[in-house]
Amino acid sequence: MQTLDPATEAGARALDRLEHELMGWMTTVNPDGQPQSSAIWFLWQDGKVIVYSHVRAPRNANVEANPHVAFNLNTDPDGDDILTMEGEARIDLSLPPSSASPAYQAKHSHMLHRYGWTPEWLSENYPVPIVITPTRWRLG
Repeated sequence: MQTLDPATEAGARALDRLEHELMGWMTTVNPDGQPQSSAIWFLWQDGKVIVYSHVRAPRNANVEANPHVAFNLNTDPDGDDILTMEGEARIDLSLPPSSASPAYQAKHSHMLHRYGWTPEWLSENYPVPIVITPTRWRLG
């Protein structure tokens, strides 16, 4: 696992973005070799990205067949403030549902309210926890 150094300006900025930004992009590869990128809600926890995936999302089968993924955050309007990560993903059914994760709820509760969803609805419809372990970062 490759970690970010909070003592560096780039590492500190990346960690702040991972903690506070709500949306990221996860790219998986389908069995035909076609990359598929999806906008996702995520949680940065213990040096890993946690995603709760929709029950029928193609990314679930993609991760099971090929754990190599990419994750990135949006750049600023000028194309700067780059944060991309390559990693290995796995479905981890030992994790609690998102409704039982205080950190996930704290980060995304206002989005749930905005969409009119309850934590229980989210856990029922997005029950597949995917954990991404970073192997390489690119920052800029």
